[in-house]
Amino acid sequence: MKALGIETSCDEIAASVVEDGITILSNVIRSTSSIHSEYGGVFPELASRGAIDNMIPVVKESLEKAGIEKNEIDLIAVTQGPGLIGSLLVGLNTAKSLSMALNKPYIGVNHVEAHLYAAMMNNHPKIFPALGVVLSGGHTFLVKIKNLGDYELIGTTVDDAIGEAFDKVGSFLDLPYPGGPHIEKLAKEGNSEKFSFQAGRVKKNPFAFSFSGLKTSVLYAIKGKMAKKDSQTIISEEEKKDIAASFQKVAFLDVINKSLKAIQEHDLKAIYLGGGVCINESLRSYFSLYAKDIPLFFPSKELCMDNAAMIAGLGYQKFLKRPYSDSLDLQATTKMPLAK
Repeated sequence: MKALGIETSCDEIAASVVEDGITILSNVIRSTSSIHSEYGGVFPELASRGAIDNMIPVVKESLEKAGIEKNEIDLIAVTQGPGLIGSLLVGLNTAKSLSMALNKPYIGVNHVEAHLYAAMMNNHPKIFPALGVVLSGGHTFLVKIKNLGDYELIGTTVDDAIGEAFDKVGSFLDLPYPGGPHIEKLAKEGNSEKFSFQAGRVKKNPFAFSFSGLKTSVLYAIKGKMAKKDSQTIISEEEKKDIAASFQKVAFLDVINKSLKAIQEHDLKAIYLGGGVCINESLRSYFSLYAKDIPLFFPSKELCMDNAAMIAGLGYQKFLKRPYSDSLDLQATTKMPLAK
């Protein structure tokens, strides 16, 4: 069964053809991040315009790379939410139009759930109950995965998502947007013990995250360094490297410590991770070191970022459970809790 996936939740426009939920025949992604870099973050109106301009060409390219005609599609899967409403509408209405024109079923998919499914592709085993960890620019949370499509929220962020915190710290260090990859590059050459940053704590929930205080501590450290110098002098490259390394380590160990605590308290058997932050090599290394006795599953790097292969794959799994098309009245949504 060949599923066409469509993903437009943010500033990426993606389409993919996946066979039987696992075999990726094509995975085309066009990013408009360069347009947003001058704003220091995603500009929603420009993101939706980018989706309008690129959607049909991306779908055509995905079919061409998969070597199939449009009438060979068996299912259309599309991101319903969460995300930017304007961008989501472009993808959702494209899916509805194709569904009507080709007389093929279509199904709406939860973007965040798809990030977890990405770690189950490439024939990775499915071990349940498990811990799901999503780390991205818009999301940070831990969930108990009872089965595919059945989740229980354990903890989430009360302020910034971890990817957002990386972007803001990147801006403090005068790094280009998005900040995550640049912080990772600097951190490789820095001393992660140089600055004694601390992760935030949420009193009512030991599994919840707060990156606001950590982010502020980084800002104060930068201002403190600059205050000791001539007002026209910026902090040195070595100091930037040490700040990046120290911040990154504290943020990642916070995630890992809470993940290990959740594994123990909820008697979970494996960890599945997803989201753009999971492309970070240090995060992978830290998890492999501290969770070495637990089955650990990361998506392949091309499936960490927003992509349509994970949408097509999860759409196929959902369609197996209820083999009928969603209503044409299905609405895009900026907030979409994980399905039960």
